[in-house]
Amino acid sequence: MGSKKKISLPAKLINGGVAGLVGVSCVFPIDLAKTRLQNQQGQGVYTGMRDCLVKTLRSEGFFGMYRGAAVNLTLVTPEKAIKLAANDFFRQLLSQDGKKLPLEREMLAGCGAGACQVVVTTPMEMLKIQLQDAGRLVIQQQKVLGSDGPTAPFSQPPQDRPYAAGPASAFKRPSATAIARDLLKTEGLMGLYRGLGVTLLRDVPFSIIYFPLFANINALGQRHSEEKAPFIHSFVSGCVAGCVAAVAVTPLDVLKTRIQTLKKGLGEDTYNGIIDCARKIWTHEGPAAFMKGAGCRALVIAPLFGIAQGVYFIGIGEYILRYFH
Repeated sequence: MGSKKKISLPAKLINGGVAGLVGVSCVFPIDLAKTRLQNQQGQGVYTGMRDCLVKTLRSEGFFGMYRGAAVNLTLVTPEKAIKLAANDFFRQLLSQDGKKLPLEREMLAGCGAGACQVVVTTPMEMLKIQLQDAGRLVIQQQKVLGSDGPTAPFSQPPQDRPYAAGPASAFKRPSATAIARDLLKTEGLMGLYRGLGVTLLRDVPFSIIYFPLFANINALGQRHSEEKAPFIHSFVSGCVAGCVAAVAVTPLDVLKTRIQTLKKGLGEDTYNGIIDCARKIWTHEGPAAFMKGAGCRALVIAPLFGIAQGVYFIGIGEYILRYFH
């Protein structure tokens, strides 16, 4: 990108928002499975992603796989807009006379983008995780207490009741509004920013890996530095870079998920900070536990960023602004 080519910030924000909405809509059920797999300790409820999705579908219905999607769809627009636009902004700020950015400056731009996005990411994931994990807690409680037996069949909840995890359950589905209200009442604004430190530890390295990797792979599809790569090339570049970065930071994502989860299942550990969380996971579950949900995370992030970068590079925001102009 030449130094004289100015970035239209409103267009980039629109592109990032649209990209986030499309991506999340496509992969949210897998993200739910990731959260539940990362949170279960010891002899868990689910044996893997497929088992988690099947049991969720049977016990909570189709919309059960989209618990927490509303808050995610609401906040993913500013989150992705900030992340993608900030990276572009920092790349232009660090560029010199239109020359290709050296790797260290690409990493620095990614670092800035990752740091900026946590303003929205932390409260978004704080609320989303509680909603995603609620169904697992009900099944885990039934399994521990044996209320329906460890092999009790799953049943579809009546349509006029909040979702349940079994015929004997009277569990009331939580709402993002109620959770946010309770957190603000008991802990103030910082309640919504629980896990901010570990979110930074996850998102900054992710962006440092993702953005330079994407930029270099995507550049292979450009005939000239001033032109955009084809849509399919940007899509594949986003998938590859997203997959690599997602797997690389999975241990930090596990720590973040555990720390941000407010309600634990019966007999599950609670944590007092990042070091305490890492120590207990290592001691009680072994080093392999730090990679829980890695496959799910790769399946979420790869298409999410593939779609995001594809839509982003189409330039929908530019078209919209041009139309209204």
